[in-house]
Amino acid sequence: MSEELGVTTKMKDNFSKWYLEVVRKGNFIDQRSPVKGCDVITPWGYAIWEKIRDVFDCQIKKNNVKNAYFPLLIPERFLKKEEEHFAGFKAETLMATEVGGEKLEEKLAIRPTSETIMYYMYALWIRSYKDLPLLINQWNNIVRWDTKVTKPFIRGREFLWQEGHTAHATKEDAEKWVETTLKMYNAAYDALALDKLLLKRPKFDTFAGADYSAVFDTVTQDDKIVQGPGTHMLGQNFSKPFDVKFLDKNGKKQYVWQTSWGMSTRQIGILIMHHGDDKGAVLPPAVAPQQVVIVPILFKGKEKIVLNKADEVKNNLEKIGIRVFLDNRNYSAGFKFNEWELKGVPLRIEIGPKDVEGKEITYARRLDGKKGKIKLSELKKVRELLDNIQKEMHEKSKKFTKGSIQTVSSMNELKNVKAVARTNWCGSSECHDNIKFESKGFEIRGTLYEKEERPFGHCIHCGKDAKHVVYLARAY
Repeated sequence: MSEELGVTTKMKDNFSKWYLEVVRKGNFIDQRSPVKGCDVITPWGYAIWEKIRDVFDCQIKKNNVKNAYFPLLIPERFLKKEEEHFAGFKAETLMATEVGGEKLEEKLAIRPTSETIMYYMYALWIRSYKDLPLLINQWNNIVRWDTKVTKPFIRGREFLWQEGHTAHATKEDAEKWVETTLKMYNAAYDALALDKLLLKRPKFDTFAGADYSAVFDTVTQDDKIVQGPGTHMLGQNFSKPFDVKFLDKNGKKQYVWQTSWGMSTRQIGILIMHHGDDKGAVLPPAVAPQQVVIVPILFKGKEKIVLNKADEVKNNLEKIGIRVFLDNRNYSAGFKFNEWELKGVPLRIEIGPKDVEGKEITYARRLDGKKGKIKLSELKKVRELLDNIQKEMHEKSKKFTKGSIQTVSSMNELKNVKAVARTNWCGSSECHDNIKFESKGFEIRGTLYEKEERPFGHCIHCGKDAKHVVYLARAY
């Protein structure tokens, strides 16, 4: 293991370089894969994904969603059945064309998303209103041959995600399900201690084939936006071309109404870019693979007594449900401090000879470096510490997000916006294109989903009557 473990780049000096140092040196990901954009998620990074997955899987099962798995390979003709959908993914779809040197009779797409293959099966499964709602999720990998492979986790060619796909008897039922998915993603964002902008995408940026899309956008510390989970009201745009019908209570054939929704390993990158600091990642306790690391402070002749006490503390913390790692590796304490700070472990416990004598432990919070002591007889206070860290991180995130939004009324004012602009828009895609060009990257992310805001002036670009209050930002 390299002794040059710490982050050498300050976030404010070069955010991109800082981020790459954190994910690489912190061993979240290894980009030395032979295929660019198809990275190796290392055990530490994958363990975070497992925690995110556990939180969300619990949510979907509470709402009677069943997990299943559908094929990786999708016949090209399936993608072409819904032309708008196919057009949205065509440029990024990797196709298999031969096997054993022989051409395939039909090109097979390597899953860019699963609507088409799943709805082919839904048409076979759904017969009656009694079969509805059909609520299915799958955890899988996705390949999208993105030409802008800029940041690991944030933009890659292969990633992991969950994708849920539902079928309903009525439009109202499908729209109620959209609300349910947003509540489930809220629970996941609570675990991640993340605030979000929940936005309804403008039509030109709606998921391909959807009536509308609601998406969690997260502000990062370089004043940009990253898209997180999204849910899409598909209407009957897929059920008609895939002939997904059911007999209603009156014996009449109807097309189902559908939704799709997903969250990916991009969340790991969002987590780091939103919560991190100059020392590395800062993980909220709810999704940290190890919530506590114990570092023994060893002195000659006192090694055994310290290690025994450290092991005892570890066992007692595990008994109260805390994920804890005893780091008794043959490295200096300083090296261990740096490594676990880089990885973002929420709480470090130090145990040295004086701590053993005093029947106490010394702790340091990753969030702010604050230190303190806890009596060995009061180890349950460690749980309180972790709960407080989770709450404080969430409150800090809310404050940061709110403080990132500036209300502006003109293109001139937009020039002074650092992160997110709140402004008026006439609804013209031409105006949006001009805004993006003239502002060097600020694009319309959408309108608030949960609250309809009335325009407070004219369109920021053309000066005509505004139809929407929108949020603009530079995005990854």
